[in-house]
Amino acid sequence: MSPLDIDELLSNPGIRIVVCCGSGGVGKTTTAAALALRAAEVHGRRTVVLTIDPARRLAQSLGLTELDNTPRLVPGTKSGDGGELNAMMLDMKRTFDEVVAAHTEPRRAAEIFANPFYQAMSSTFAGTQEYMAMEKLSQLRAADTWDLIVVDTPPSRSALDFLDAPARLGRFLDGRMLRLFLAPAKAGGRSVFNLVTAGFGMVSKTVQKILGAQLLSDLSGFVSALDSMFGGFRERAEQTYRVLQDPQTAFLVVAAPEPDAVREAAFFASRLGVDDMPLAGLMLNRVHRRVLPLDAESALAAAQELDGVSDLTADALRAHAAVALLEDRERAVIAGFSSEFAHVPVLEIEAQATDVHDLDGLRSIFA
Repeated sequence: MSPLDIDELLSNPGIRIVVCCGSGGVGKTTTAAALALRAAEVHGRRTVVLTIDPARRLAQSLGLTELDNTPRLVPGTKSGDGGELNAMMLDMKRTFDEVVAAHTEPRRAAEIFANPFYQAMSSTFAGTQEYMAMEKLSQLRAADTWDLIVVDTPPSRSALDFLDAPARLGRFLDGRMLRLFLAPAKAGGRSVFNLVTAGFGMVSKTVQKILGAQLLSDLSGFVSALDSMFGGFRERAEQTYRVLQDPQTAFLVVAAPEPDAVREAAFFASRLGVDDMPLAGLMLNRVHRRVLPLDAESALAAAQELDGVSDLTADALRAHAAVALLEDRERAVIAGFSSEFAHVPVLEIEAQATDVHDLDGLRSIFA
């Protein structure tokens, strides 16, 4: 197991995007914020950190009251050599609106914005958040304003959603079923129900019964309005994949030294390899280390001998034994990952005494 040199990564001008990924509850948001802060303050890079997490942990740790869809300068950062830290939180509906506005003429865009199906889809459709995260990443990269973009991926049950959702949503919006609803507009304005009834008979009645007439009407109008955008969704999804495969992108898998989290990290590392995406390393948060070179069994034996003689020392030895046992369990979990991915560098981050909630706390992570 080789060590991950995080400063070498952050100072490398050839690295323009760092993607922090992993399962939920392992500290991705805090890690992303700490990486971005260090890149700005220590390595003088103009950095923006983008969080997809709807919780406001990033804003709180950066000392901001709120974040929105526009990069915001973080006050109190000690910029060096022109370094600058900005932060933002994805607003998926606003980003979807921006995509529509950028790729359709104003009248057609207004029709899309007013459509009930679009209003629901842009706010709640499965995969929309992850897709729009990649749209926002593409926008930030295309602007060429930042030396480094740090992405905190969504707290999904599976981190793979971040990779799969853009292509999945692109296929949906560019799919054959939706294209059927374009036919009325191309067939002299016949209603979707007339067309479907003529073409599908009893199937159309079943579809209408399940979905409802109004939903079908909304869907027909939505797809007709999107006619000029078909193909664009899939094309941008493919462009996003190419960005993620580019050597200028570095993936960091974040995990805690726990079996489920490391198992998810291993699964994600395998997927990155299959997709030819550059995995820079594994970051293990909340790792415990014993203070004394004493194993748990010896510490417990010594504590028993000191009972009634020096209770304070005995209690300290028992506390040490608990940490030693925890460290041994964590070492076994980490060894399992390293045996399978010996080529992946690893950085272990010690468990913090308190929760990180400000800039000083973020600085201490890589101090």
